[in-house]
Amino acid sequence: MATLQAATTSTGAIVSDPQAVRKLCESYCFGTLNWEVTEDGELTIWGYDDFEVYETRENGLPDYEGGIVTHEFLRELADHLEADEEFDIQTAGFTKCRFPVLAKRYVVRDGEVLHADLSSLDTIDE
Repeated sequence: MATLQAATTSTGAIVSDPQAVRKLCESYCFGTLNWEVTEDGELTIWGYDDFEVYETRENGLPDYEGGIVTHEFLRELADHLEADEEFDIQTAGFTKCRFPVLAKRYVVRDGEVLHADLSSLDTIDE
């Protein structure tokens, strides 16, 4: 059986209401990823897993049947970032030498959520 090996890290972003963001993060499951909101209100996410967010069941376990809700979490988070703050989350990983490798990025800024991965190709101009 092949196992995904991935790493996720984020920049730190200052949030307007640290307690509300802690409550928001506690209401979701991040797999084995860690998250922290410091006393100064800086949010970071990191760990050795893919950045996928699930809702939390009453027993504290991820609700896999409900599906991945990463975009919903990030849209909620966007409302809590301080003005001019940018939250950048990147994941890279692989499953043995299988194609494709995992690479994705989410950026939350100015109230919007941006996503990038390796699925698009653009022509290189001379």
